[in-house]
Amino acid sequence: MGSKKFKTEVSDLLHLIIHSLYSNREIFLRELISNASDAIDKLRYLSLTDEKLKGLFTEGRIEISFDEKAKTLTISDNGIGMNEEDLNNNLGTIASSGTRKFLESLTEEQKKDSNLIGQFGVGFYSAFMVAKRVDVISRKAGEESAFKWSSDGTSTYTVEPAERDFPGSTLVLTMNEDGESYLNRWQLENLIKKYSDHVAYPIYLEYDQESYTDEKDKDGNPVKKSEHKKEQINSSSALWRRNKSQIKDEEYKEFYKNFCHDSEDPLFYIHSHAEGTTEYTTLFYIPAKAPFDMNHADYKPGVKLYVKRVYITDDDKELLPTYLRFVRGIIDSEDLPLNVSREILQENRIMATIRNGSVKKLLGEFKKIAENNPDLYEKFIGQYNRPLKEGLYNDWANRETLLELVRYKSSEVEGYTSLAKYKERMKEGQKAIYYIAGGKESVLKASPLISAYRKKGYEVLVMDEDIDDIVAGMIGSYKDLPLKDIKKSSSADDLKDDDKKDEDIKSADVDKLAGLLSDRVKKVIKSKRLTDSPAIIIMDENDPSLQMQQILKQMGGADELDDIKPILEVNTEHPVFAKIASASEEEAKELASLVLDQAYLAEGIMPKDPVAFASNISRLLAK
Repeated sequence: MGSKKFKTEVSDLLHLIIHSLYSNREIFLRELISNASDAIDKLRYLSLTDEKLKGLFTEGRIEISFDEKAKTLTISDNGIGMNEEDLNNNLGTIASSGTRKFLESLTEEQKKDSNLIGQFGVGFYSAFMVAKRVDVISRKAGEESAFKWSSDGTSTYTVEPAERDFPGSTLVLTMNEDGESYLNRWQLENLIKKYSDHVAYPIYLEYDQESYTDEKDKDGNPVKKSEHKKEQINSSSALWRRNKSQIKDEEYKEFYKNFCHDSEDPLFYIHSHAEGTTEYTTLFYIPAKAPFDMNHADYKPGVKLYVKRVYITDDDKELLPTYLRFVRGIIDSEDLPLNVSREILQENRIMATIRNGSVKKLLGEFKKIAENNPDLYEKFIGQYNRPLKEGLYNDWANRETLLELVRYKSSEVEGYTSLAKYKERMKEGQKAIYYIAGGKESVLKASPLISAYRKKGYEVLVMDEDIDDIVAGMIGSYKDLPLKDIKKSSSADDLKDDDKKDEDIKSADVDKLAGLLSDRVKKVIKSKRLTDSPAIIIMDENDPSLQMQQILKQMGGADELDDIKPILEVNTEHPVFAKIASASEEEAKELASLVLDQAYLAEGIMPKDPVAFASNISRLLAK
């Protein structure tokens, strides 16, 4: 049928695999066995739910053989199989739209990480780490025709008609120099036990075993005989169905590496069995590193749903809420019908019970770790603080627990702190939790406002993640303490000294400045907080922050935001205001404009008219 070119993303990935990922070649077998197991899972499920395929599934099995002379390794399954279209779509392209962009962003060091293969969900291509040619002979269940896909892992592949007696796929790897070392019984047996012992289907290894007989040859030496053997190598038990008291920590970790295509141990795991009106088992893992697509809209969910050990789906974002999308693992229900569809799952009462119970279990375990193992929890927060914060605005039922779990940086302590710890450290008489949000940590911590609160003895939480602006405002309060943004107008009076009266003589300076900037600010107010800086921009209570305005503009909301003006809070004791008071009208306007633009820069925001700002600076320097 002629050769076809790989899609660009596949060519990029193959180049990365063949030329960079040399650190752990042996995982190729884990990946190919996992793919075979998935194919059997799918046929098992469809044979129960699809009338056309009923009765086609008997007993799933994976068979592995090798030929040292031909330098080939063969892996065969009796799963769902593929037709010509599937071979083109599944082996000639990568479905994930973000793959190419992600590949381009990798550093040279990251490209050496074999864990990346599993992150793409394209473990098939790992075969080219050890093979100079791969042939896939496949026949789709319910169809008569078989096809053969072949490639040497460069830029092209071929698909042509073939023969196969039953549904499933057979992979024939013609090994390269590096791959030849895997063509022996002991190496293959060790790899199967190491990575695939808990695959739910038996894995058989075929080999020829030589032994000596009692007979003698003409020279009196024992006669050798060769016996062809086929042995089951793995235990083929569903780990999650076993009693957790009988499972070793190492077994949990090896199962995770095989199941989740990860070369690292998980951060921790949570295994539980729920009984009562709804019976189900869950085995959840938290990866040591956040999945690369965690913050992509088209992220791939990491939890598989089984019903009585029968695989149902691994592509349903309804199994756990979006903010727990980093969780990997299994939900196995005793009560769901086997023919449950994705649409039914979203509204199924049993599934809702399982989902709610799973969320509470996960959050409860996170809380226990936070209390009992702070070092482990800090690693967890370093990877997953952001999605947990998302839960604060889309999981109201678990809001109180999530408030105990999220962490923030602070003006007073290193690393992360909780709202509970902040409350413990609060100064006597303090009536609010203060925070500053919207921008990089370095910019926020340099804010002159923080200095003013610290002088008063008030700690300020530093919220430097992009969603903090939205989430912090929605929290409202914690343990009856309001959360106050120190960059909002409502916080301006909190540092006021009631015994100190405003100097009325200064009001004229503020009024003059307000007049000079009337087209750019909502109002000018005299600061009770600033000491060294001339001014700072704050926002009216109901207006979005400057940083949030930038985000909204990127989303196409520029027209509505153009009318929003900031409030300029000024330190009238600063020498610049004496200059403004005594300057000519034109010079005063230039100085006032510079004060405002400088306040924008202190927020990490470019002035609205950078050219005018530069011109004003030049004129000032010339004088």
